Amino acid sequence: MVWGCFCKDRLGPLIWVEGNINASKYKQILREHLLPYLQELGNETYIFQDDNAPCHTARSVRTWKESQSISSLEWPSQSPDLNPIEHLWDELERRVRRNKFRPKNKAELFAALKREWDQIQSDVIVKLVDSMPRRVKAVLKSKGGATPY
Repeated sequence: MVWGCFCKDRLGPLIWVEGNINASKYKQILREHLLPYLQELGNETYIFQDDNAPCHTARSVRTWKESQSISSLEWPSQSPDLNPIEHLWDELERRVRRNKFRPKNKAELFAALKREWDQIQSDVIVKLVDSMPRRVKAVLKSKGGATPY
């Protein structure tokens, strides 16, 4: 499993995560990778979005985010069409699959993922973020059903 993040025009870290993620491990990821990324971004105000997996919504994680002044976006569960990082994962997968070299193990796979992640241009990210109003309208129009996204 990998974890990554981005803001409107800048990729954050991409990290390899061994095993399953529980609330404790998720807080560790946020502490070790999200906080330094947010510090690099400076004094801007950001609202954090994750996908409402149980480890993301655990009371201890919510309390920790509050203690770190991390504002989280309230978000419906099971809504990948409304989560821009899901589309970034798709972009990353397409880029890795285009390579002629096929990873033979986890280390090679992560190296390929990291190489492609680092080459994603800011315009790709900006388009994803800028598409959010259209995505929300599509979900509202479909009354929560399937959308073209």
